[in-house]
Amino acid sequence: MSGLLAVLILGAIVAAFGALLLFVSSKLGPKRNNTAAKMMPYECGIPGQETEDTKVSVKFYLTAILFIIFDIEIIFMYPWAVTFLDFVKQGQGLYILGGMGVFLLLFIVGLIWEVKSRALDWN
Repeated sequence: MSGLLAVLILGAIVAAFGALLLFVSSKLGPKRNNTAAKMMPYECGIPGQETEDTKVSVKFYLTAILFIIFDIEIIFMYPWAVTFLDFVKQGQGLYILGGMGVFLLLFIVGLIWEVKSRALDWN
């Protein structure tokens, strides 16, 4: 129970410190003079042409989410590769290899689904 209490206290300290930093920066930081000219995006001297009906394709968001998902899965493979020999020395190598095999199987099934469903097709 003391570990949970320590985590809660640390979380409260972090939240209070973050709130303090935001408060201090709002009081001591530079004041912004937001004019219409300053709020316009700079596009090589061409006036901005954004309208209310400007839409971003859903394919862009789908591609970004799929990239994040597959990127995080690949990141999980690095610690496994670093510690695999330690598990082999302890006699648990086959068990850990099987776990990574299941992980890779799920990864490959997801990749096949992504290709077959044409999730990255921009047409």
